[in-house]
Amino acid sequence: MNLHTLPGLYISHGSPMLALNPEQVGPALQRLGLNLPKPAAIIVMSAHWESRDLEVSTGARPETWHDFRGFPEELYDIRYPAPGNPELAENMLHLLAEAGFAAHANSTRPRDHGVWMPLLHMYPQADIPVVEISLPMSLSAQEIYRIGQTLAPLREQQILLIGSGSITHNLRELAWDSQSAAVPEWASEFRNYVVSRLSHSNYDAVLDWQSIPHVQRNHPTLEHFAPLFFAMGAGHRFNIVHSSFSMGSLGMDIYRFD
Repeated sequence: MNLHTLPGLYISHGSPMLALNPEQVGPALQRLGLNLPKPAAIIVMSAHWESRDLEVSTGARPETWHDFRGFPEELYDIRYPAPGNPELAENMLHLLAEAGFAAHANSTRPRDHGVWMPLLHMYPQADIPVVEISLPMSLSAQEIYRIGQTLAPLREQQILLIGSGSITHNLRELAWDSQSAAVPEWASEFRNYVVSRLSHSNYDAVLDWQSIPHVQRNHPTLEHFAPLFFAMGAGHRFNIVHSSFSMGSLGMDIYRFD
């Protein structure tokens, strides 16, 4: 393997407030950005771009999208002006088509907070091109995993692949007024089950997500878990970069797949 081959990452991006209140995960993301070889470009599949069919952002200068409401004014002043990379996007569309995926170009998609929130901590200079790929909810877990496998060879070109979601994500269960609330068993057991299976390279058990204990309570909808399948496809050797919970049951783990 090339010494500069970059991993696939799964990043729990948490609340939009992560931009103003980094908690434990912000410094972990900062260290990760410093420790990795500097990417030539970054590809992100975000929980916040759900689509029916697979889409790739081909814009040269995507806008920073504040796709949330009711947060402090200073959060809406943040911009992440990293360029896009239309050439890489076209290459991705070609690779996906060769693999049998019907992927479409989207030149107008702005960048949601699932993309710019973690990158704000990892690469604050915003000088690395970023291409976003949608989360096609019409596809199965195995097919999203295969999207990661299809784009994995780009890692050899110093391109970083990221799935951005949250390892647990049930907003109704959060202790919004307490960052350090106790972690409920249903959240820790779910997280530990996933980590145990990944640690033993039992990816099939994670892709069979309906069978994971407490999955419905941790993920009433699947969009924050599904980017993990993409990251799993991008690499084979699993490592935990960071593990913590916020507001009780919001899992903030970061996983690496080499």
